[in-house]
Amino acid sequence: MPATDIGIDLGSRNSLVYSTTQGIMLSEPTVAVYDRNAGKIRAIGEEARQMTGRPSTNLEVVRPIRHGVVSDYIVLEKMLKYFISKALGRRAFRKPRIAVCVPAGITEIECRAIEEATYQSGARKVYLAKAPIAAAIGAGIDILKPFGNMIVDIGAGTTDAAVVTIGGMAVQNSVRIAGDSFSQAIMRYMREKHSLFIGEETAETVKLRIGTAFADSEIRVMDVKGRNVVTGLPKVVRLSSEEVRMAMREPAGQIVDTIHGVLEKTPPELAADIVHRGILLTGGGAQLSGLDRLIEDRLGVHTMTVHEPVTAAVVGTGKYAEVMAKFDSGRQ
Repeated sequence: MPATDIGIDLGSRNSLVYSTTQGIMLSEPTVAVYDRNAGKIRAIGEEARQMTGRPSTNLEVVRPIRHGVVSDYIVLEKMLKYFISKALGRRAFRKPRIAVCVPAGITEIECRAIEEATYQSGARKVYLAKAPIAAAIGAGIDILKPFGNMIVDIGAGTTDAAVVTIGGMAVQNSVRIAGDSFSQAIMRYMREKHSLFIGEETAETVKLRIGTAFADSEIRVMDVKGRNVVTGLPKVVRLSSEEVRMAMREPAGQIVDTIHGVLEKTPPELAADIVHRGILLTGGGAQLSGLDRLIEDRLGVHTMTVHEPVTAAVVGTGKYAEVMAKFDSGRQ
């Protein structure tokens, strides 16, 4: 049986596990439920998500990663063990090499903590793959070539923009403005403009169904249900895609500004490559309609979303150890 390399993309909202022999093996929410009375974790992943809708005084919802930053390492370690065990099951005859996708701007302290948690979860060797490099590998780019490729990985909590070349990042920036920022902007807009309280799941649905970052001639509408801010009673508001675009204008603009800032610091030779090759968008946040058009319109550089934006980073993370082994052998 061939050796298995495992790639794990621990997102603020969802986590994915990829095996080089099995493909995508797991996709579950990055959430746990802690039982205060028993003093232990009751559920992780999808089971925990289902329990969050059942209010209980002794149950606490724990999200160990917020805006790309680990907020609870104890829960993270247990979550890693759970995901790895569930993905591999009884098939693991030997400990796997595990690569974990991390934000480009992660600190050394955070790196060591994640490495330790991954070793404790059963890895024989641990690699940390920076999100733009992992996403580039997953998108099919040969990152070992001496060409500049601009990757913008837009997750739920973090956007990582980087120019990748010769196995590393020439320029990068990481900001805590991403997919969740769009949902929060919609929630804020509904509260301020329509006096309507809506939850995160409703805002996410609005974003995916009629959300757009670029003005479109075709206006779409949907009815949004929530609670009246004034009366506290149920209320329905008919919302248009143009309103949603206006609601999300600020976070979308901040992402464009982040990319612009990276381009400004890019060496001329690599910048010429990017003009020729364009900008690639990956991550769940890249699914927002019109975001690629907005970036291209503002920056004047061809921009496209990869075919499988949600899984690009985890696939690249799974292949990271093999790719970097080639890079290291090429330098010797």
